[in-house]
Amino acid sequence: MVSRVRVWLNRTYAENVFFMDQLRRNPSDRAVEIHATHGDADSPVLAAADTADLEPEGLSPAAYVEFALDQCARRGIDVFVPRLHQSEIVAHRADFEAVGTALLAPTPEAVAVFHDKVIAYEAVQAIGVPVPPWWRVRTAPQLVAAVEELEAAGHKACFKPASGAGGVGFRVITRAPFSLMHLNGFPSPYVPLDMVVEALEQADEQVDWLVMPRLEEPEVSVDCLTGPDNLVRLAVGRTKNGRRRGFTLHEQWLEPARRIAEGFGLHYLSNIQFRMFGDQPVLMDVNTRPAGGLHQLSLCGVNAPWAAVQLALGEDPGTMEPPFLGADYAVVSGPRQLRPVSLPHQRAEESEPLLPAAPAPAQDEVETAPQTSETGSRAAARA
Repeated sequence: MVSRVRVWLNRTYAENVFFMDQLRRNPSDRAVEIHATHGDADSPVLAAADTADLEPEGLSPAAYVEFALDQCARRGIDVFVPRLHQSEIVAHRADFEAVGTALLAPTPEAVAVFHDKVIAYEAVQAIGVPVPPWWRVRTAPQLVAAVEELEAAGHKACFKPASGAGGVGFRVITRAPFSLMHLNGFPSPYVPLDMVVEALEQADEQVDWLVMPRLEEPEVSVDCLTGPDNLVRLAVGRTKNGRRRGFTLHEQWLEPARRIAEGFGLHYLSNIQFRMFGDQPVLMDVNTRPAGGLHQLSLCGVNAPWAAVQLALGEDPGTMEPPFLGADYAVVSGPRQLRPVSLPHQRAEESEPLLPAAPAPAQDEVETAPQTSETGSRAAARA
């Protein structure tokens, strides 16, 4: 009898409830049990998991690794999909292997390269992948100089943190003075240059920003599945052009994505994003983790989460091609149930549960789990 597979996701995005759904509906008909941890007791991923724990707050990266090793040993985790503290966790891969846990994550070297966007751009440029022009700025004069150079070339300038994910901190520079235009409607990413300069001059610490031209649509996010032998098993592009989403296998997107995934050891699941600079696709960002929108590949008949778990377990699925490309679609929100109390449940058969059991959720106690590709991705896409 084939044993069940125990998978852990730590402090992950709400969208990964769909990742969990796909693991359970795997084409191998293998029993999968999912453990989840989070800092928010009302995260939908905790309610969707078979067992769940609240993560302790305030742990240093080293202390978090110890917490993770304890979880893996005590919970019998076969495959760990780390998001929080990924770089520290992958540096201890041998320790996790010693307790019987495979890490579904890239090499430490790959995580280090793509943690910093400047290092990443320099590295991928060296292997022939086009990147947009960029400036690293830490002071107001540096920002003004970069913006003026971009505007002189006919571009609109934007900035984002040199390290970060999910579009956090992305802004587009405008010369328009602050007015009611900035207060009408929904919040906008546009910020007047003079206000940014003033904020920088009054700040007690330096920023670390990447300034670049605002890139144009379409955005293409290539989801890659790469083996520990550095060979890509699957690469499919998800296209975004306004509200319209779709899929592509065009080599202008897939070839540079494969080159990056294979060249830098982006093992298992990664997401490599491109946009247009003029008439040329250029790299926008690289995520060394599964994208929140990875489940959308199910519209092409592909279960990428399960294929990645197979690879982590040493069960190579081989080269995969989507049997078809799904029709264009739009992304909408949908409800997911929460626990009726603010503590996640534990399965009855688990020994020494850390959190108490809870009754079945009431019908009106739900949280919307948006089926977007990633938190803040629409903002990040503009850079």
